[in-house]
Amino acid sequence: MTTDSSRYRALPQLRRAVRRLAHTHRLPVELRARLVVSVTAVARPELAAGRYVSLESSVENRSEDRPGLLVVACRSPQREEALRATGLPLPAEVLADGAAVWRAPLPRRPTALPAGPSARRATATGALDRPGGNGSPVTGQPPEADAVEEELLEVMARADTLASEHRRLERELAETNRGVLALYVQLEERDEKLRKAHGKTLRELEDALRPPPLHIDGVELAVHYEPAGTDAPTGGDLYDWFVLPDGTVHITVVDALGHGVTSTRSALNVTHAVRTLALEGHPLESIVGRTDEILLPFDRDLMATVLLARLDPATGVLLLANGSHPPALLLRADGSAEYLELPGRGIGFPLSGSERLLRTELGPDDLLVLYTDGLTESRRDPREGEARLVETALRHAALPLAEIPGAIAEDMHTVILHPDDTLAMAVRMPHAPRP
Repeated sequence: MTTDSSRYRALPQLRRAVRRLAHTHRLPVELRARLVVSVTAVARPELAAGRYVSLESSVENRSEDRPGLLVVACRSPQREEALRATGLPLPAEVLADGAAVWRAPLPRRPTALPAGPSARRATATGALDRPGGNGSPVTGQPPEADAVEEELLEVMARADTLASEHRRLERELAETNRGVLALYVQLEERDEKLRKAHGKTLRELEDALRPPPLHIDGVELAVHYEPAGTDAPTGGDLYDWFVLPDGTVHITVVDALGHGVTSTRSALNVTHAVRTLALEGHPLESIVGRTDEILLPFDRDLMATVLLARLDPATGVLLLANGSHPPALLLRADGSAEYLELPGRGIGFPLSGSERLLRTELGPDDLLVLYTDGLTESRRDPREGEARLVETALRHAALPLAEIPGAIAEDMHTVILHPDDTLAMAVRMPHAPRP
């Protein structure tokens, strides 16, 4: 490996030397331009400070089957610190002695000079062999002006190519965006159809779980239900109502442990068992315990709270049986309110059953509110929830009955810290049939 070294104190002289070196080794025009600009950028601060720079060149790793690398090193012997060589168009390596070094791959075989006007002038006028020289016909190297023009033409050609490629990519991107937009519209239409079908299925499922509406002279009933999450449209909070052969209205409110379809199945088992026992004529006070006995062999993990109500439309007599369920709320027409507390243990609890019956009378325009704990325990303190329920129910008691359960649930759930399935039911015996 042979190393050539020269000293320079002016940028024009240094540029000519780098161009001559690159041209001698037939580096591509773009690579030559990058090398010239990079060496100039590194040397400029040194020359401006009155220090000279040295330029060294050598060829490394050349063999019969490999052209090797052109190694160009720029040094500033008078500088104590390493040269600054960052942000260059041709990256450089800074050695331990402070020199900036470039390694440029050499062409595999000699490349013919371009046949353009600058190349023809280069052949006629020659090399950059001396400061201010116009070239030498001996070496066939172009003068500096032609070399610079050649580099500029290369840069412009490269810019034109990139601009053309940019326009092509923009067209392809626009076409892709149109395709993506069309696909997005199709997906939105499909999702809308799926949402409608899903919503219809859910409504049908909810309707299948609900008992048919009751139309009884002298009694109004309304219910509101919302699951803990929109991803599980059903839960463990269910209700059932029907008219017994003696004309009394039976109401069941169930809250099975858990959420989703599994708890729905448990709640359905409870409501079906209660309905069967009630229609068979079992006493109301025994139904909770008897339901536990029936279901225990089939589902030992089942746990549910139950509230049973019997209302005689002719007399207004109300009977309640409770299995660990939140107490019913009774609002009197005069504005007074009371919780109908009744001890008992739910399905799956030890010694399941209602300890006794609670008997009271529902007067004209009295409002009975039955609910599950998701209504009153959405915040930290259940007692605070019960107090708020009284205030909320009194505030909405004058509404049409069909609107009362939903209005109560909306007010009670302004803040939800503990989401749970929620069921609210309202029962009223109006003074006279409402239109």
